[in-house]
Amino acid sequence: MGTRMKSDKAKVLHELAGRPLVAHVLAEAFRLSPERVVVIVGRQAPLVRKILETRFPGKPIAYALQKQRLGTGHAVRKAEAKLRDFDGDVLILSGDVPLLRAKTMRSFVAAHRKAGAALSLLSFAPAKPRGYGRILRHRDGTLAGIVEERDATPAQKRLREVNSGVYCVEARTLFRLLRKVGRKNNQGEYYLTDIVELAQAEALPCLAGGDVAEGELLGINTPEDLARAQALWEERR
Repeated sequence: MGTRMKSDKAKVLHELAGRPLVAHVLAEAFRLSPERVVVIVGRQAPLVRKILETRFPGKPIAYALQKQRLGTGHAVRKAEAKLRDFDGDVLILSGDVPLLRAKTMRSFVAAHRKAGAALSLLSFAPAKPRGYGRILRHRDGTLAGIVEERDATPAQKRLREVNSGVYCVEARTLFRLLRKVGRKNNQGEYYLTDIVELAQAEALPCLAGGDVAEGELLGINTPEDLARAQALWEERR
């Protein structure tokens, strides 16, 4: 909804360097030459679609509507019908993270495939991890799961490694796991992060890590975030 932006405009339509946030994400994603792209829309869906169709004419974009906002897992599951005949890898990105580079995405997907993972997530260690889901690991260093900050214990909140919200998952595995996700948490939502624990329970190979600059994963939630992103954009230029 983007309520913290204090604007009537859908959050992903706020502009960075003259382009809507979501247009930055798609521009980089298309550099990977994906077979198809599914954009999950909610607030001001017709306007989002119109703007993207104008900016990316002829590109293979499908749209999935999330009428009720029941969490990230619920949102991604809305893409299932558009990917029903697809059995490749699904790269999950966020429409409000505009600085993530194509080369980082490409490296992440390559690591996922090299490891033979069923599910991979891009993690990093920001200076201030507040607000992010924390990465949980077993004693041997392998991925154990993710806990959202609202549900984390004080000890878990002290962990530095966090989830970026970027995933690469085999399509059939993704939607099979999503159908198992429940909503028994503080928000009463279907968390996408729960697929990690479900994959672990099935002993599926999972990977967490990545080589990424923290600034690339800046999520835009407030006008202050947008101003910071603009400064990072100009510095990159």
